Amino acid sequence: MGKIHELSNLLANQIAAGEVIERPASVVKELVENAIDAGATQIDVVVENAGQSLIRVVDNGTGIDPEDVPLAFTRHATSKITDRHDLFNIVSLGFRGEALPSIAAIADVTLNTTTETAPAGVMYHIKGGKKVQVTPANGRRGTVISVRDLFYNTPARLKYLKRPQTELSRITDIMNRLALAYTNIAFTVTADNRPLLKTTGNGNQQQVIAAIYGRDVAQKMLAIAGEDDTFNITGFVSLPELTRGSREYLTVLINGRFIKNFAVSNAIIRGYGSKLMVGRFPMGVININTDPLLIDVNVHPQKSEIRLAKEEELATLLVETIKARLAQENLIPDAYENLYGQQSVITAHDRPTPQQQPTQQAPWVTASDTVIQPTEPVKASETATDRSAQVIHITNCTQLTSDAVQAFATKYANEPALTVFEQPAVVNQVTEPVMPYQAPTEKVVQETLDVTPARPSGFPNLAYIGQMHGTFLFAQNETGLFLIDQHAAQERVNYEYYRDIIGDVSADQQRLLVPITLNYATSDMLKIADYAADLAAVGLHLETFGPNTLIVREHPTWFAKEQVAETIREMIDWLLRDGHLTVAEFRERTAIMMSCKRAIRANMHLSDSQARTLLETLSQAENPYNCPHGRPVLTQFTLTEMEKMFKRIQDAHEKWETYDNHPY
Repeated sequence: MGKIHELSNLLANQIAAGEVIERPASVVKELVENAIDAGATQIDVVVENAGQSLIRVVDNGTGIDPEDVPLAFTRHATSKITDRHDLFNIVSLGFRGEALPSIAAIADVTLNTTTETAPAGVMYHIKGGKKVQVTPANGRRGTVISVRDLFYNTPARLKYLKRPQTELSRITDIMNRLALAYTNIAFTVTADNRPLLKTTGNGNQQQVIAAIYGRDVAQKMLAIAGEDDTFNITGFVSLPELTRGSREYLTVLINGRFIKNFAVSNAIIRGYGSKLMVGRFPMGVININTDPLLIDVNVHPQKSEIRLAKEEELATLLVETIKARLAQENLIPDAYENLYGQQSVITAHDRPTPQQQPTQQAPWVTASDTVIQPTEPVKASETATDRSAQVIHITNCTQLTSDAVQAFATKYANEPALTVFEQPAVVNQVTEPVMPYQAPTEKVVQETLDVTPARPSGFPNLAYIGQMHGTFLFAQNETGLFLIDQHAAQERVNYEYYRDIIGDVSADQQRLLVPITLNYATSDMLKIADYAADLAAVGLHLETFGPNTLIVREHPTWFAKEQVAETIREMIDWLLRDGHLTVAEFRERTAIMMSCKRAIRANMHLSDSQARTLLETLSQAENPYNCPHGRPVLTQFTLTEMEKMFKRIQDAHEKWETYDNHPY
């Protein structure tokens, strides 16, 4: 007896569902795309329990003729293509005829549809691929399809679903992309009676960006336009100052279809040139229109990957279009906003009282940041606040002999200079850990330290020689010459410092007079809610402030004052990009980030005292040989290598060659 047999329609549909329907978001995508193809101008999506209990899509499209409804749930039945020519000239989102039968094979599906010409609509109920009921129904023109108990007959699929918030964020992400692609359609998304997305359908793409990512993001988007004989490009890209930690915020649409294509997204990034920081990516929505014959969407079951003819030409056009648009802009950010974020200016009388301060100051707090108790004497290092408050304007030479200038000179004539490691006074006399090396802004007192002490691990004794181009330090010992990368050296010193204090996060919080607000897309908001415990573990507590906004009222004291918002954003970006990030990894990355941001940069000249102090602190590091990113901190030229470089040592037969009986 033969072993080969034909699979039943139900089993074939369940197999197809494994390719087309991976999770609830796949159902939403297929049903909404059908509604778009039906010419709908209003599409409402309702989900319950992240789509596992219910997914309902309501549209006002053309509807389905009553006699076509049973056929719509048959595999490879479609109204969108008819022959081979249509397969290579696809203008619709769907065309395979697999979505509805695949969904019906693994769920309980009810469809109500009415056309404009039919005297009545129809209600069609199908469960597990088997027809349950067909009855006439009344209703407005369009289609309402409800999917309940997803994967009820394929329980193995349920094991691979993520947490409800994660699945819901994927649904929202898909709807965001569709809303950006079809701005003339009004979309609403509701989950468990909570609105997640609402667009007006007025065709304004920048307004859709604002609805998804927030108004602040939309205001920093630049409209672009470019075309050649093959492609027409429109859309929006962000200013270089507005970036994210991954490419996920780039939406590339080809003929209205969201696609993932590395060459295209890489071309967008190349258009920014060197205007982007390493590891940062722009936000953007790129609409690409071209002849359907140049694209092949019949590559992946979910149609998210395509083959694209003339890909290099498209990449070139994207690079040139974005580069030309950015060249028209003044890309110098507002100084105050860049330093403090979008916060209100806090004047001297707005400073917090001692009762508002944390019980422990951040170790890098400066003199002007320290709040002094009224009963304490003001020290020399605490007078920086007075300096900034007493401004003397000089317009001509005669004013140099004025009483104000003389009083200023007398006041500070005998004030001792600050050394590089002098610490400001701390409220309540809290003992602080030793601050890692930082380049000061004051003139420092020359120190007598000449040689760095040796560590038990074998780090050499180094005598400082000098600095080159404000970037590299030269030092020597009895074995040869050492070159030190000053930025990498301080990164290592800072990293070990921050690693310890971040690893032992305390409850100390800095209360903000003006809270920080952060805007995220709804899909990101759902993911962030899932990681609230991870954020709280490092002392970061976020509150929801509307559907797309987070508010921060306080932050850990170890945050650098001028980098609070940036630090919080990077932390959230890590979680959005690496959902599996543990608290240990979180703290490790935070320590690396803080060590880099607080390190001295290239082309920054150090005094002899500062350079020697940096070498001394480096010698005490647990690993003084590499920065946290793995780059080398120092290299060595031995005396032998130096002699070889200058031909003082040559090949063996020439080694002791002499001239007039004297060695070279």
